[in-house]
Amino acid sequence: MNKKAVIIIVIIVVVVGKILLDRGSRISIANVPEPVQTPATGHKKTEVKGYDVNIQYLYEYDMKALVVSTKNYGGSSVGDALSPKDLAVAWGTVAANNGEVDFHWTQSGRWVSWRLKSYDELANIGTEADVNRQSANCHIIPADSEVRGKLNKIKRGKYIHLKGYLVNINGVNKKGDTFYWNSSTTREDTGAHSCEVIYTTDIEILN
Repeated sequence: MNKKAVIIIVIIVVVVGKILLDRGSRISIANVPEPVQTPATGHKKTEVKGYDVNIQYLYEYDMKALVVSTKNYGGSSVGDALSPKDLAVAWGTVAANNGEVDFHWTQSGRWVSWRLKSYDELANIGTEADVNRQSANCHIIPADSEVRGKLNKIKRGKYIHLKGYLVNINGVNKKGDTFYWNSSTTREDTGAHSCEVIYTTDIEILN
């Protein structure tokens, strides 16, 4: 093997290693509590991509969770400017078994999905509904640059403590074009509009 070939192989190994490192690890964490939400009032106004945006607080939100997948959104839309990253998270028996059970978590188009080779793998978790009740896809809206910096560091396998608000968002530009996002406020919903929209005031990475 010549020197050039060796260099190419080393570069490939380094690149692949970095990709795997950035992707994070699939792990389990036991005793992760369910998020706590309490009714809240108030709002914040801001300007995003030419839109006057109102962020309406619905519930104060305190969440410890295992991050099972992440997805960056770097487009030019209002949503991408508000929320540059989605976190798919889990708690309860889903978080406790995530290392042993490969849920094949997938995020795309602001959605999260999961699949199993066999539903027999849910023996220690319960039913499909139990998985959905103990996991969520979260549109994270950083309150400031410090929170945004912490969000950028989060990868799969991180145990996080997040504080903020579940919010509804309405925006309008000078042309009359509108933008809105409404947060889920229940653990029971699935499908469209079941994501949590979180105006995030603090993030702590616990592991």
